[in-house]
Amino acid sequence: MSGVDKWFGELHVLQDIDLSIDRGEVVVVIGPSGSGKSTLCRTINRLESIENGEITIDGQKLPAEGKELAKLRADVGMVFQSFNLFAHKSVLENVTMGPIKVRKQSKADAEKRARELLDRVGVGAQADKVPAQLSGGQQQRVAIARALAMDPKVMLFDEPTSALDPEMINEVLEVMVGLARDGMTMVVVTHEMGFARKAANRVVFMDGGRIVESATPEEFFTNPSSDRAKDFLSKILNH
Repeated sequence: MSGVDKWFGELHVLQDIDLSIDRGEVVVVIGPSGSGKSTLCRTINRLESIENGEITIDGQKLPAEGKELAKLRADVGMVFQSFNLFAHKSVLENVTMGPIKVRKQSKADAEKRARELLDRVGVGAQADKVPAQLSGGQQQRVAIARALAMDPKVMLFDEPTSALDPEMINEVLEVMVGLARDGMTMVVVTHEMGFARKAANRVVFMDGGRIVESATPEEFFTNPSSDRAKDFLSKILNH
């Protein structure tokens, strides 16, 4: 991302954002509510358009619309706060749909791979159920499997655990830690500081639409350089 600006009406939600993420890097984006974290995440696959600057993925400029955008989006997996699964389709169908329609895989190949991924995220036994029969934590793990089924170059997670009950949060974070260890390129917007410490290569701290700080987790949590980050950390780490 280079020189990226985004407005919602009068509100300048992303201000001159410069951010490079290497292949295999896990970047955790944190900051107070309204700091632009989710918007940043959503511009990377153009769920939000930008006014200035440019975003490139693997050397390819992010297209504005049409077939090229669909193609690039297929390389960018996205996991949202709400699971966004198709309610009337089985778990297996949810995971195979993209590979069959977009990647043109055969049904047999797509199903074989989907079952492997569902096993990997720990919900293999739920393949024939519909989403409503699953807990929130299970649904979110299905959503992760669905994104992985497209074999993406990068995975975006927009507060993937914030809609979950506390006991379900860890089961989703465990899957994400596993992905990070396997070398998946990840951008994660989260309030889970334990995950940031355990899995991130880099913590990006945002405030007021700007990137205020970018550092290793070790550096950021023990010695943040900005007053704004110090203030933020003292509020969240002390209760």
